[in-house]
Amino acid sequence: MRDVTVDSMGDPEFRDIEAAAERIAAHTRRTPLLDSPDLSERFGLQVTFKCENLQQAGAFKSRGAVNAVFALAEDAARRGVATHSSGNHAAALARAAQRRGIPAFIVMPRGAPRVKREAVERFGGRVIECAPTLKAREAAAAELVAETGATLVHPYDNALVIAGQGTIALELAAAAERPDAVLVPVGGGGLLAGTALAVRRLWPGTRVIGVEPAGADDAARSFASGELQPQPDPHTIADGLRGAMSERTLRLARRNVDAIVTVEEPSIVGAMRLLFERLKLVVEPSGAVPVAALLERAIDARRVIVVLSGGNVDLDALPWAAVDPL
Repeated sequence: MRDVTVDSMGDPEFRDIEAAAERIAAHTRRTPLLDSPDLSERFGLQVTFKCENLQQAGAFKSRGAVNAVFALAEDAARRGVATHSSGNHAAALARAAQRRGIPAFIVMPRGAPRVKREAVERFGGRVIECAPTLKAREAAAAELVAETGATLVHPYDNALVIAGQGTIALELAAAAERPDAVLVPVGGGGLLAGTALAVRRLWPGTRVIGVEPAGADDAARSFASGELQPQPDPHTIADGLRGAMSERTLRLARRNVDAIVTVEEPSIVGAMRLLFERLKLVVEPSGAVPVAALLERAIDARRVIVVLSGGNVDLDALPWAAVDPL
């Protein structure tokens, strides 16, 4: 299926999420929902986890990447795809390109987690290093596109990517009772924008709450002000949430999201450890961020669904050895 209903530069609509679900079905995993009476008792509310850490390539990013890659016309696809990413989108795009049999050119900042770079290379992606700043990433990606003719698939500022991420909510509505709130980690905002767009249609009245690290709080500040707020030097262990929102993801968030809250670094580490110990789930810092909001008692609800966005953890650098458990 490559009959795209929306240009990658436009805003997605609910029908685009439905089309994405059909397009990606053969190439992604319908991830499980996991209840935890133990953690529900601890948090004082009923919590269910959407385990995108078990998604193909280890993160929700496979949904948007597959949707964008398999929507390409044949002539564009032959020239390949390119992106800049600290890891999960990079691996997801490399995998999607491999499945379609086309090249993938991936700009990654120096210092990106080793496990994520290795995943890109395992899927056949060509890695180009750059300085660890958004400006350097964007410049290197633009140079690659000019050199190769590849199609740029932005990690989140792309309507096809956003629509792909929104398929999570279709799966939730098919398998779960309506919760009071859905908690979603937010970095660049593609997952939050797509999820909120679908939840608004499927579960009117359910709140969608973005959660991000306090050390990378541009989304919370942008959401509050209505204007993009820069985050030139984010400091957080959640490397996947260091990106800044785009005008599009902010616009969609302001339209469909109820709140964005921030959490502290010790809570993120504590949430990772808790998921390891209690649920036996490998969840990376970015994916554990919404659980940190539950640890901090930042969510007022009776029933919540938490999106665990990814599980690509460097097991040689587990972060909690020097942190007291919460």
